[in-house]
Amino acid sequence: MTLAPEIAQQLADQKAAGLPQVWEAPVSVIRELTQGRVAFAGQPEPIHSVVNRFIPGPTADLPIRVYRPNNDQNAPAMVYFHGGGWVLNFLDIYDAALHRLANQSGSVIISVNYQKAPEHPFPTPFDDCYATLRWVKSHAAEIGIDPNRIGVGGDSAGGNLAAAVAVKARDEKIELSYQLLVYPCIDRDFTTKSYLEYATEYGLTTRAMEWFWDQYLQGDQHNEN
Repeated sequence: MTLAPEIAQQLADQKAAGLPQVWEAPVSVIRELTQGRVAFAGQPEPIHSVVNRFIPGPTADLPIRVYRPNNDQNAPAMVYFHGGGWVLNFLDIYDAALHRLANQSGSVIISVNYQKAPEHPFPTPFDDCYATLRWVKSHAAEIGIDPNRIGVGGDSAGGNLAAAVAVKARDEKIELSYQLLVYPCIDRDFTTKSYLEYATEYGLTTRAMEWFWDQYLQGDQHNEN
């Protein structure tokens, strides 16, 4: 597969760094190593306002960050769930991307730092994300958004969470405007072409994805019959 030069260089730099794979070190160490991703993400562009607060979740208070691109108090909104294999990452890593997404979309972005596996396996991360959507819907006037123009979005594991939240919202008759799913991992099938042909040498490996799913589901009890 042909890669853009900057991506090829990034992969070479990662390999040269010799950092442990996710399954090779304690989760606490792997999480500490992600701190550098904040600087790698770049400097956030100016935005109207960013507000940090906590909201009540099913089992813990949840940190959220609200990115507002303008002073429109009836703005569209997106509830965003970040990636990281349900195990890694935190709000600061996504700051630059969500500043830009808010500015370019004209939407208020609400990002939540849901609880992570393996300490908090399925369904806790999903429950946190769904509770965040419900809270945003019920506090739309307080946030300054249009309750009828709310979507969900996420990348990777966050895309999985966004898709799952959308399905439950549909089942519970909660209206959403859209889903924004960025390379979502919505299937646990490791026999697909990409898992087989690009299993190594392209950053995220097949073995790492197997490890992430194992941390999240912790057994086969959640598999479909």
